[in-house]
Amino acid sequence: MLTQATRYALPLERFDGAVLFWEEMGGQAAHVWSYLQVLRHSGILDRISGMVVGIPTAIDGLGSPDASPTLPEMVLDVLGERDIPVLGNVECGHAGPNLPMPLGVRVRLDAQQRTLSLLEPAVRGAVQEVSGPAA
Repeated sequence: MLTQATRYALPLERFDGAVLFWEEMGGQAAHVWSYLQVLRHSGILDRISGMVVGIPTAIDGLGSPDASPTLPEMVLDVLGERDIPVLGNVECGHAGPNLPMPLGVRVRLDAQQRTLSLLEPAVRGAVQEVSGPAA
């Protein structure tokens, strides 16, 4: 996320219609807030068509009953009036069974049904065996 605040930022066109997946492990709630603001101010949130948020793990300042703001409040605040589906607490990345999240494939996100479906294979083509001298 922070790359977008540097000269190495990806072109904004790369985010057109994308479903943005992110997660956070370790650190501070204030850092999460800052990362979300980078996404907002860089224009990424104006281009995406949905957001998937992994389960936050070991974030100081999140998870306690008196934590304010909560992660959902942060996400909703940074999205503002943007009307996109958001699916939270998804068991992928570092959390849960550590399910992989393929990049660059078409997906269908249904926040009402709490589903994320791959619309194309995550792996394209067959693995080719490389021949060469034995080591």
